[in-house]
Amino acid sequence: MDLSVSYLGLKIKSPIVVGSSGLTNSVDNLKAIEKSGAGAVVLKSIFEEEIYNEYESIIREELKEEVPNVGYLDYYDFKIKEENIKGYLELIKNAKQEINIPVIASINCVCSYEWTFFAKRIQEAGADALEVNLFILPSDFSMTCEEIEKKYFKLIEKIKENLNIPIAIKISYYFSNLAAFVKKLSETGIDGIVAFNRFFHPDFDIDNFKVIPSNVFSFPSDLAISLRWTSILSGRMGCDLIASTGVHDGEAVIKQLLAGADAVQTVSTLYKNGVEYVAEMIAELEAWMEKHNFEKIDDFKGKMSQVNSPNPAEYERVQFMKYFEGKNYNLD
Repeated sequence: MDLSVSYLGLKIKSPIVVGSSGLTNSVDNLKAIEKSGAGAVVLKSIFEEEIYNEYESIIREELKEEVPNVGYLDYYDFKIKEENIKGYLELIKNAKQEINIPVIASINCVCSYEWTFFAKRIQEAGADALEVNLFILPSDFSMTCEEIEKKYFKLIEKIKENLNIPIAIKISYYFSNLAAFVKKLSETGIDGIVAFNRFFHPDFDIDNFKVIPSNVFSFPSDLAISLRWTSILSGRMGCDLIASTGVHDGEAVIKQLLAGADAVQTVSTLYKNGVEYVAEMIAELEAWMEKHNFEKIDDFKGKMSQVNSPNPAEYERVQFMKYFEGKNYNLD
């Protein structure tokens, strides 16, 4: 049985890719992930914000002095970037020495320039590909949709100027016309789109009046959003489509592949079950393929996508119609 797929132009041994997280931040974990049968691994993201926040805190300390030692600030800028980048580059180099599956670097960014020098260093360290986790929260009342979207295209242009390795963009579903935007994004020359990224969700501590994180991990029910859009986008893209969010077991992997995903990322379930759980997910996929006499992923990939559906309108229905009809539900 052949589980191999193409991921950003790289041939990988299985369609399950372990996404960027704290689980992918050490070589020992990466070895265990490879042993479990994952096709590739995305290293824990290096955050643009981490570097700039650290730099800003040092600036604030310097400016407390009566005569600030501004002459040191350029040095701090260089030094902090060097220390953060050095650790990340070492992880890439060590990972490439210790495991044989593709090692994909990840950058989590908030703007469209400045940090792009990171990307060249990551390529030189030996990363097989780069995943850019980009999201601009549409909370600026003064910005139009077009202005926000232009930032994405500007960023891609900047990265592609410096890189030869495959590039994936990990996006959200917060766009006014998601289908058209993703299609246009897929035609910029990038190698893949990962749908969708997971965000920090704020909650309130009502006794201490603090903002706290909520729903850090995904739930199996989160699969519905990415499954719908994988089905709609499949067969209409100019690059690979990787499904992410809500993938907690082998059945979820099968569903995303049926929807047309080229590969599937998973993270949250591995925090709960351990990275070894990838092997169980693969076993579930193999058993299902055997049951339905499929010998390779391409035998069924996209079988239930919208473009292959006899009733494509099902994928665009947004209101319940018959589900609640004639049923007595106490919704209080």
